[in-house]
Amino acid sequence: MAGHTPPRQLALALPHAESLSRDNFLEGPGNAAGLALVDAWPEWPARAMFLVGPDGSGKSHLAAIWAEQAGARSLSAQALDAAAVPGALATGALVLEDLKAREIDERALFHLLNLARQDEAYVLITTREAPASLPIALNDLRSRLRAIPAIELLPPDDQLFRALIVKLCADRQLAVDETVVSYLATRIERSYAAARQAVAQLDAESLRLGRPVTRALAGELLRKHDGSAPPAS
Repeated sequence: MAGHTPPRQLALALPHAESLSRDNFLEGPGNAAGLALVDAWPEWPARAMFLVGPDGSGKSHLAAIWAEQAGARSLSAQALDAAAVPGALATGALVLEDLKAREIDERALFHLLNLARQDEAYVLITTREAPASLPIALNDLRSRLRAIPAIELLPPDDQLFRALIVKLCADRQLAVDETVVSYLATRIERSYAAARQAVAQLDAESLRLGRPVTRALAGELLRKHDGSAPPAS
């Protein structure tokens, strides 16, 4: 029919596999200290350790590697309550994920740390904020958290950032070449979160338009979102 416009393909948010194995961890200067901590277990400087870094920096990946090695259970910090404490430490090792102040049961966490010390259990706590900056109301817990050694994950260098873009694309089964990787690496913020967002947007746009992921598509997408990227040639 004349003038008929074919419907656009819907971009569905389908789940994609992301490997958290040791072989798939991307190593770089920014995460070397975190990886060294995992590899050094059980010869840690303390039985409880903090792993600190922004979203997407590899905290959960490192924690998963350690959990596999140590036989550790994993528990969201927000899900911790007093009743869960003994079971959480049942294997003698625990990953406590994504600790955020004001979203935790402080007394349950204090009980967990005391029981871990008593039972000589290992605890790896991931958080986005430095322990000293966490606004904890319970004085004893605040002192205990500040005494726990912290390993910080730093922003990626250029080599790791490019490798991260490649891995994120591979996780989504997106075929990209070096021109796409270079284009993104030099035009988006050099952070784990920005790389994840850019690749997710490319995936959705590619599916919506029924087009492969190319440098031209990446350029169109970045110009649409912020108007700052120059045209892709």
